[in-house]
Amino acid sequence: MSDPRNEWFPVAMATQPERETMLLGQPLRVFRRGTEIAAEAEGRALPVQIAYGHVWVSLGAPGALFPIPEAAQPGRRLVDVGVVRVKCSPLRAVENFLDIAHFPFVHTDILGAEPHTEVYKYDVQIRDEIDEVWATKVRFYQPQAAKSAEGGIETEYMYRVPHPTCSVLYKTSPPMPGEWDVIAIFVQPLTEELCDVWPWMALFDDDTPMAGLIQFQQMIFLQDRSILENQIPRRLPLDPGMETPTRADLTSIAYRRWLKRRGFTYGAQLVAA
Repeated sequence: MSDPRNEWFPVAMATQPERETMLLGQPLRVFRRGTEIAAEAEGRALPVQIAYGHVWVSLGAPGALFPIPEAAQPGRRLVDVGVVRVKCSPLRAVENFLDIAHFPFVHTDILGAEPHTEVYKYDVQIRDEIDEVWATKVRFYQPQAAKSAEGGIETEYMYRVPHPTCSVLYKTSPPMPGEWDVIAIFVQPLTEELCDVWPWMALFDDDTPMAGLIQFQQMIFLQDRSILENQIPRRLPLDPGMETPTRADLTSIAYRRWLKRRGFTYGAQLVAA
């Protein structure tokens, strides 16, 4: 079983690092020390790094943080959306992000709409060479795929899970055909049933005011929050027999299998209630 203390987790935005918070049930403090950003828990200095607009901290001995090459690509606007607190397992928050079947019902007339409810066949694999879950060839009709979109389009998606509590989404960029917009969620496990979600974006959008980009993404995630907070069980079951999957759940099934294989069980339900 892997030790979650050896993972990197987001705990603050790099532009607003000062924060009293919690990670894996342990209180910690993020603060400025001169020109540097530091973190400590119970008086012990913690490993810290700044990446993708956020402060990342580990309670143990972490390896390298997963790469997002698009963060350094010229022409992209990097958007730190802020934080949303959700009363759910951090793993549930990631699984919800991977679910496209709920678009027409939760994000009605934005990311989906009836009667366009069919989830077309797509590909999912655990890429052993990089130890990540990938879903590709995902297509879905969306009335407003992004803040910059004008009218409905069939949007193509790729989902990537490079970290137990983080996911990266690549989707059709309305203003830049042939390129992908990047939308990620970095989830901070406060406890096994409470988390802070830090959305982040790398977009080809020069026209929309920053406040509009942030407001649009926050609206989407707040629509998800009530669904997440009412899921039972609150922790994510890793045994596929605990919940009934459908074809639309292939990414979720792979994610659960990947977590189980890695031995990452913080926020998981291992046996039926």
